[in-house]
Amino acid sequence: MKTIKGPAVFLAQFVDSKAPFNTLEGMCQWAADLGYKGIQIPTWESFLIDLDLAADSKDYCDTLKGTINSYGLEITELSTHLQGQLVAVNPAYDSMFDAFAPKALHGNPKARTEWAIETVKKAATASKHLGLNAHATFSGALLWHTMHPWPQRPKGLVEMGFEELAKRWLPILNHFDAQGVDVCYEIHPGEDLHDGDTFERFLAATGNHKRVNILYDPSHFVLQQLDYITYIDHYHEFIKAFHVKDSEFNPTGKKGAFGGYNDWQDRAGRYRSLGDGQIDFKTIFSKLTQYGCDVWAVMEWECVIKSPEQGAREGAKFIADHIIEATQKTFDDFAGAATDPAQLKQILGL
Repeated sequence: MKTIKGPAVFLAQFVDSKAPFNTLEGMCQWAADLGYKGIQIPTWESFLIDLDLAADSKDYCDTLKGTINSYGLEITELSTHLQGQLVAVNPAYDSMFDAFAPKALHGNPKARTEWAIETVKKAATASKHLGLNAHATFSGALLWHTMHPWPQRPKGLVEMGFEELAKRWLPILNHFDAQGVDVCYEIHPGEDLHDGDTFERFLAATGNHKRVNILYDPSHFVLQQLDYITYIDHYHEFIKAFHVKDSEFNPTGKKGAFGGYNDWQDRAGRYRSLGDGQIDFKTIFSKLTQYGCDVWAVMEWECVIKSPEQGAREGAKFIADHIIEATQKTFDDFAGAATDPAQLKQILGL
């Protein structure tokens, strides 16, 4: 067993044009004051990290890491959720996802994909320079618009979709492998990797690439009505990153899992601040500890009711209270004795 590290916080949702959320130093001081021990850095926020420079310069990374460490914090992972999304975009979503890419690439899906692939590779090199062994990202999606099979999907479509997704990711995965860093895909609605079956399809399509791993976030499974506890039993060996985010699912006679046209606060499934939703975090932390998952517990705040300030304040304590110090002692050791083969035979009547 292994003790989960934390608490940590994903900075993406807290970035703002106002202090302290507009500088690295300001966000570090804010996080440290709240009791966080780690930060997960969104690499698309250039004031937090210059990804090009981080990939080119170990000295820059040493300085960046030193600055963060000076606040009593560690970097848990770098995140390329937005750039990873652009590795695979179905044309139906081109105009909406263009906002995640530099303006010069808007309207040019081929160039955007090439840029995304190279950018995620840079994050692999930067992770190595920073001494990290895990990376958080999205898979992107070519098939999501066919999730509900109407009209009927032509035979071979799903297989071709995962073959193409793997083809785009394999050069990235190989580069991560060369850097000694795991790629942790957040299993998430809107991505082609959104549950256990789709993760397995992708893993098989990559030839069971050893760098294909999971960022476990139970909030997305509640919205899918998937058993998020048993999921850990199935995939614990792949769980190399962990988002602690709460959610709830409250279906009515008018809406359920497909209530996506409503505003977030009016959906049957919605994200909540830690402790305000339906997720059994006590069992989750127990399972991850039992299986020896070497992860940081990283709070991701997304809630339509509670303010981010209150969510962040409460989140650090919530995670700290759930972290289990893995025992190094068996509770009944006191009753043990040396093994005596003759005694064993006697007990068995042999």
